[in-house]
Amino acid sequence: MWPFSGCGKDACAAPPRPITFTTILALVPFVAVFAAASTLAARHIYPRLSTTHNDRDGEDHVLPSHAPAALRQVHAEHGAKSMQRRAAIMTFGATVGFAATLAALILAEILEIVDARAGELTHEVTVPTLLFLLVIMVPWLECRSLVSATGQSFQRSAKGKLPRGAWGLQLMLFGGWLFVFWSLGSVVPNAPSGGKAKARGAELDTYRERITRACLERIGVVGISLMALLAGFASVSSPWHTFSDAAARRKRPITDGDVNRKQAGLEAANEMLLTKRHMLQMLEQKASEPSQGGAKSGFVGKMMGSIRGGSGDAAEMRNLRIEIAALETMENNLASNLSILKDQRNAAVRASTRMGQLFLIPSYVFSFYCVYRILATGLTTLQRSFSPSSSSFSSTDPINRFLGVLAKHWDPKLDQIAWARTISFLLSGVMLLLSANSVVQTLHLFSRWTPQFLHRHAQASLALAAGQVAATYVISSALLLRSHLPGQVSSVVGGALARGGPLMSPSFADSWFEGWFLVGGMVTATAIWIGRSVSGASDNDLGDDYGMDDMGAKRA
Repeated sequence: MWPFSGCGKDACAAPPRPITFTTILALVPFVAVFAAASTLAARHIYPRLSTTHNDRDGEDHVLPSHAPAALRQVHAEHGAKSMQRRAAIMTFGATVGFAATLAALILAEILEIVDARAGELTHEVTVPTLLFLLVIMVPWLECRSLVSATGQSFQRSAKGKLPRGAWGLQLMLFGGWLFVFWSLGSVVPNAPSGGKAKARGAELDTYRERITRACLERIGVVGISLMALLAGFASVSSPWHTFSDAAARRKRPITDGDVNRKQAGLEAANEMLLTKRHMLQMLEQKASEPSQGGAKSGFVGKMMGSIRGGSGDAAEMRNLRIEIAALETMENNLASNLSILKDQRNAAVRASTRMGQLFLIPSYVFSFYCVYRILATGLTTLQRSFSPSSSSFSSTDPINRFLGVLAKHWDPKLDQIAWARTISFLLSGVMLLLSANSVVQTLHLFSRWTPQFLHRHAQASLALAAGQVAATYVISSALLLRSHLPGQVSSVVGGALARGGPLMSPSFADSWFEGWFLVGGMVTATAIWIGRSVSGASDNDLGDDYGMDDMGAKRA
């Protein structure tokens, strides 16, 4: 018996239904969703997420900030031709496209507006491809970006040999990711696999279905963990910046002169960095060229060279590398400060009008809700540690209960508490979107004392990470819907993912999400406090970084 055949031990499965013209027409909406989502992600979202990485083209060619538009266009076209950038764009677009297609498929099957054969074909293409992207392709590119951020190069040497160090580190990181990913299956209680699935009546016919089910189970755990961490991060960032920015505006208003001076300082730092890089490139090119007098130098010349401890060019290159590293750190700090200043200046301008003050009310309400959610989740987690039968936060939160009542009013047969639990997870994504500005400011604060290679890796992998989070969020939401919806609808949602029983219990999803939510909130609060303490609360936004503000004032 072939491992991927549809035959069992006793009989073969029924042949698949033929593809008719009606099936092809039913597939058109899903193809359109994939094409629209992937095109939007690749052409519009990816360039916005990778703007900080656009000054490099993959070949160590750096573009200055004051370069003309024509040169920037040529530079961007040259950088878009690199294989690594093409792979990242295609992977990001495909991940977002297949995630949107899976969401459309689940919604269509719940509403019962999709052709059965078209749904099967969409499932057979979407789910395996999305799993391959999330488990293999995206982590592989992220590991490659991390290795490149450490200074390793994947280009062949002059003799045509592969860089063993870079590829060895790449394989080690990717192997570690696969080990951690597969080990996540052990944290899910009563995870059905193999014999357990059969005991539950979930007959998994092929090895492919078992692998798909195992990957979905682990992606569900990763998705819930990521969304919980990001929701905790957003729940702390939003009230912190809402209240601290208001206090800072009252203490010292930010003027356009402050922004212009910081902008000029950043441009001065960029020019210094470009000059140092150009000098280093010239020296490295000079050192790589064979010396004309090298053949004439004998034993005496080599001995004198060893006594001098190396040429002056080698020492100068070492000094230039140290200066470039310091200037890169300075540039990142100045860019972070400039972004924060611009945001605070825009907020101050909006707050100076009555309409702007009116629009500030929802942000304060949202910030108070974030504080309430953190405190309530901590209290329910503490109660659950003493009494495992106590209710979760999702069943007591007033917003979740209100939306659950609306869902029950729409269909009295639905479980109100179960829907409140699902809505609680869906609201975590809404919280992350509503607090996007505060999250960006917090990331700028963290970037000041983040190691340089991690900062470069975050810049290069931001788009891939965003697509990965979006796809895992869709799969995790579908798994929670499968656990909470009535039997008929639950089987429909399960058919869009994998066959078999539920992949995780609702109680495990609640405790796992709330635990990581608190971890994300506590880590964010600690990091903000450390960042403010290290940088100085008064110098974070308006301070003179490395004396570049004075230089910027002279340039302005």
